[in-house]
Amino acid sequence: MPSPTPCARRVAGTQLPSYVFANNQDLARYVADQVASVIRARNAVGQPAVLGLPTGSTPVGVYRELIRMHKEDGLDFSRVVTFNLDEYYGLGADRLQSYRRWMHENFFKHVNVPEKNIHIPDGSIAPEELEAHCRDYEAAINAAGGIDLQLLGIGGNGHIGFNEPFSGRTSRTRLATLDPITRSSAASDFFSEEAVPTQAITMGIGTILEARKILLLALGEHKAAIVREAVEGPMTDRVPASFLQGHPDAAVLLDTAAASDLTAEATPWTLGRVKWNDALIKRAVFWLCEKTGKALLKLDDNDLRTHNLHQLLREHGPAQAVAHRVFRMMMDTIDYHPGGREPRRIICFSPHPDDDVISMGGTLIRLNEDGHETHVAYMTSGNIAVFDLDVRRVVDLMVECNRQFGIDEDKSRQLETKVQEALATKQPGECDDPAVLKIKGLIRYSEAISGATVAGCREENLHFLDLPFYRTGKIKKNPVGPEDVRIIRELIERIDPAQIYVAGDLSDPHGTHRVCAEAIFLALGEIEKSGRKPPEVLLYRGAWQEYALDEIEIAVPLSPSDMARKLKAIFRHESQKDEAVFPGADAREFWQRAEDRNKGTAATYNQIGLPEYYAMEAFVRWKGVPI
Repeated sequence: MPSPTPCARRVAGTQLPSYVFANNQDLARYVADQVASVIRARNAVGQPAVLGLPTGSTPVGVYRELIRMHKEDGLDFSRVVTFNLDEYYGLGADRLQSYRRWMHENFFKHVNVPEKNIHIPDGSIAPEELEAHCRDYEAAINAAGGIDLQLLGIGGNGHIGFNEPFSGRTSRTRLATLDPITRSSAASDFFSEEAVPTQAITMGIGTILEARKILLLALGEHKAAIVREAVEGPMTDRVPASFLQGHPDAAVLLDTAAASDLTAEATPWTLGRVKWNDALIKRAVFWLCEKTGKALLKLDDNDLRTHNLHQLLREHGPAQAVAHRVFRMMMDTIDYHPGGREPRRIICFSPHPDDDVISMGGTLIRLNEDGHETHVAYMTSGNIAVFDLDVRRVVDLMVECNRQFGIDEDKSRQLETKVQEALATKQPGECDDPAVLKIKGLIRYSEAISGATVAGCREENLHFLDLPFYRTGKIKKNPVGPEDVRIIRELIERIDPAQIYVAGDLSDPHGTHRVCAEAIFLALGEIEKSGRKPPEVLLYRGAWQEYALDEIEIAVPLSPSDMARKLKAIFRHESQKDEAVFPGADAREFWQRAEDRNKGTAATYNQIGLPEYYAMEAFVRWKGVPI
């Protein structure tokens, strides 16, 4: 089967046809084109097009492209019939997290699908009516002629729809109990895991498999492990997505991060001949070090032969030559002075108010010690990631201070009453009152200043951009707009830095880090078009992952005292200490993740035979590649 588009390449060695796209935009455009082709083909023979649709961050780009095609290219949805995969049970259609509401806000209100043609399970149906409702949903699909094209995402546990592990292959639309992994993944949407419903109505696996064509989309490295299980492993009810292997016209569409664990991507030399370059040689040699437990300069020819690296040995051997080549490349990554030895102006862009010190606090310390004029630009307020308890504490402190100093106690009491009422009446999963959000933003503001000054930054060099895309008060943010880009461009042009640091978590298409990076790259593009030379751009990783050893281009060594000072800066973010509102699946605190990651990077350098350091922060250079 050929590649579906020049923008994608077929992955070898999978049980299910899988394609890797260069970036998320290419993937979204391809899927939207597939949807449009189905619509036009069915309309051409006087029949409606029947689409099975998902929700979540993964398909947002597809819906945006379909909206563009409707508005600019005249794509007509008037004869489209849609069936959504699922809906939380016990959730009214007006709730912020309702999939019915999500679909209308993100797609249906922007195109001309007739309301009567839209089918979404009713999460508020009475228990005694539930079984009949599910039967009616199946009947409606059959009455429409079956689903022409089904779009799917994949959960971290392999679910499709809300068909959790061990769902039956022939299952139908029904009430399903949500897996703990699923509820944990949804916690940020509901502002807490406790507020996530325990059940959902979902199309069954049997229902999904009856669609004539199926496209499963996966974006981001957090999906890489389960994608590998689904497309390279056996068909099993433990990974419901694996049942797609038995479908006659199903394919998996991936970005490079989601495909990174596939054998053809991670270790392609195990499948056959490859075209060797420096990046692939490094990856193969580090893999060999891990397999053999040897450092670089201890590898011998027999190690390469034993582990199917005959081609590398023939074309670039002997082993000593290959190992020395990689050793020199890695030694060149170690840099005590990443900003250079001459004082320069530098900007660290921090998506949230603590990303600067968590992700590159040691490097900030080094930049300031080297005499650089180091600026930090906090791109968003981070105000949704503060507990209500912290708001109550701050308001109580303000009221008492005003009372003791005789400062307008009446107004502070009014604010206290307003905040208390807002917090008392807020339902689980609801947005905060604007006054509460403002206080939460001020808490993060003060913590950012405190943390950055510990790292040696001057307060006058701290910039709070409060980008408009973030100001929704909800987990879901707006797309990057011209105002976001303008704010960033004006800051860069005013400071005129020689170097900037950008959060390089580029996988999640709608995560805050990626959206912030997109805005920065757009601003840099405008600056370059204006004739000005853009600054050098270094990418760092957030709290969740580190760059792979073969990706690292700059590694900044940290001493024990550097690490202690970095942790002190992280501790200044008290609202994120002990427990964070959105901790993710990792139970460690942010300071623990940062310390373990930095020590882990140093340990990995040591394991391959490079100098041993206490800790390291890693960076890569942005190559100007679109995201």
